[in-house]
Amino acid sequence: MALAVVSRFLIDLRLGPRTLPMAAQLVASVALCGGARRRPPLMLIDDHPPYPAAILQVFGQVLHRRRRHGRGRRKHPARKPPPGLLVGVVHKVRDSKGNLLRVRTRALFGRRKAIRRRIVELGLGQTINTAHVERLNGTLRGHQARLARRTQAVSRGEGPLQWGLWLFRDLYNWVWVHGALRGRTPAMAMRLTDHIWTVLEYIRYPVHVDDLKREIWAEERQKVLTSAPEREKPRKTLPTS
Repeated sequence: MALAVVSRFLIDLRLGPRTLPMAAQLVASVALCGGARRRPPLMLIDDHPPYPAAILQVFGQVLHRRRRHGRGRRKHPARKPPPGLLVGVVHKVRDSKGNLLRVRTRALFGRRKAIRRRIVELGLGQTINTAHVERLNGTLRGHQARLARRTQAVSRGEGPLQWGLWLFRDLYNWVWVHGALRGRTPAMAMRLTDHIWTVLEYIRYPVHVDDLKREIWAEERQKVLTSAPEREKPRKTLPTS
């Protein structure tokens, strides 16, 4: 899941294997939320291996390595993080039985001092942490019996579980008041609405998206998922009659 911590707005929930395409889709949702593509955000993540490559795929820029003598072909381009991108990583060290021993933190992109300064400015704590996402995980397990530990209410299929997660996401963002937001919902904190929605209002709200709008959204997402080297490749012009 991806969470906008300041507003507590649940950006996206993804169901499936934790692979690089899945991580890239999650980072793309962060980039599409609030114009983050123009201004790289502060990101606090765990030590999931595909995250660094997914972040560079979405936010990375092209860096051509220096030529040894200043002549000849440019070397193979590499991806680098853009200026201002701050990413902190939380690594949990466990023993062979899975018991937590200690927690380590490090800076993935940006300086560690800059990340900590930004965390303090946003009121997210004093150091690199993922406490808010962990707290949301507990809330999600409390509302979704399918995700509780050692439960008998298992999901027989992927579809019903995904539908339940989408319902939780919408109710969490629009209907439920968050204690840290002083009587507001995350959608109110994001300035998407000016009042607390009721469940009946959410159910009756008309949602009709035409095929053209869906294609536009798909193009925007695909544009974000296209890495910087792919975007800079020369396009072949189609022959015209």
